[in-house]
Amino acid sequence: MKKIIAVTLLTLLVSCQSAYYAAWEKVGVEKRDILVDRVEDAKESQEDAQQEFNSALEEFSQLIKFEGGELQDVYEQLRDQFEASEESAAAVTQRINKVESVAEALFDEWQEELEKYTNQTLKRDSQRKLKDTQRRYKSLLLAMRKAETKMEPVLSNLRDNVLYLKHNLNASAIGALQGEFSGVKQDINQLVAEMNKAIIESNKFINSMKGEE
Repeated sequence: MKKIIAVTLLTLLVSCQSAYYAAWEKVGVEKRDILVDRVEDAKESQEDAQQEFNSALEEFSQLIKFEGGELQDVYEQLRDQFEASEESAAAVTQRINKVESVAEALFDEWQEELEKYTNQTLKRDSQRKLKDTQRRYKSLLLAMRKAETKMEPVLSNLRDNVLYLKHNLNASAIGALQGEFSGVKQDINQLVAEMNKAIIESNKFINSMKGEE
């Protein structure tokens, strides 16, 4: 029963996506245009995530320097920044998934339409461009997914520290968390570095799709 429901939902999803792309094509927006837009959106979400994670690191840095005042306020600031980082990470994943969805539809359509050519020279050229675009896309997706995998370990580490502080709002808790800071900092720096690589790949792919390379 569960398998039937899953297949039904997948069929409905594919149908909805096909209708979505068809509607855009009627107004002159092709799948490649949607792909470029979605890559740009994914790039922007990664840039936003970089800012949120760096802000979380800054809040953590301020926390371990705490020398007096309302510890509850410091905790709430760190918690809020963690939640913002969590939301930004979810947005990154969502937008990468959207990139993948339209890319698959584009490449399937492109491959099918190769059989409609009667001019073999044009067909070979189109086939070559398809393979080149797929190669560029593969590099892009690999970079984005690699950066994505770095987010959850960082979030998990931040979550642990936020929870620990929540349950131990005292000066000794600050001392315990000081030993965690260097690890969190290293993880966030690695995440930001991987996101920078993905952003570079995004720009290269966007330029290639716009014919600027």
